[in-house]
This record gives sequence, C-alpha cells and structure tokens, in this order.
Amino acid sequence: RAYDPRFLFTWPNHRIAVMGGEQLAGTLDIIKRESARKRGEAVDEKQLEMMKMMIKMQIDKESDAYFATARIWDDGIIDPRQTRDVLGIALSAAGNRAVEPTTSFGVFRH
Repeated sequence: RAYDPRFLFTWPNHRIAVMGGEQLAGTLDIIKRESARKRGEAVDEKQLEMMKMMIKMQIDKESDAYFATARIWDDGIIDPRQTRDVLGIALSAAGNRAVEPTTSFGVFRH
C-alpha cells in the first residue's frame, strides 16, 4: 500500500507482481546456468525445467487478484461495472475525514 491510500480496490483480472512467472523463471534459469558454469558443473536440464515450472505456477497463483485480496492487501475486488459507484462512495467517505498533517518532510533538492 504505497503512499498510504485511504482505499485500494481492484478488479478481478488484476495481477500483483513485480514480474510474471515466465519472466522470473527465465531470470532464475540464467542465474542458475551462470552459477553452474562458474563452478565448472554441468546443468541438470530436467531439474532446471522442473524449477522453472514450479516457479511459474507459484507466481501465477500468488499474483492472482483473489490471492491478494484474501490477505487483505487491498480493500476488495469490485465488479468493473460498479467502478463509478464504488469510486463515488469512496471519495465521499474520504472527503469526510480530516486531512492529517504530515509527520515527515519530503525530499529536499538543491
């Protein structure tokens, strides 16, 4: 919840991840191969493929909207057709709360 929002709603098709499962599996494949090369070891292709498959499955599962909302990382999944209504209610609720003064300073630039 970067920037401390008052509300954070998502749609059912959203993903929450820095990168997709395929990209992460490919990145780790490169790292494992380079590590094995530096140690002078052979790469076990079968084990590497299994690792890639497991990582892809895990990331695809854990970046799902329902996985995220089940952990209360947001305020819930809304039907995209109800976005205007939910946004209106959220803005009305946010407008009724006092604005809190900042307790820290922003970034100073020269």
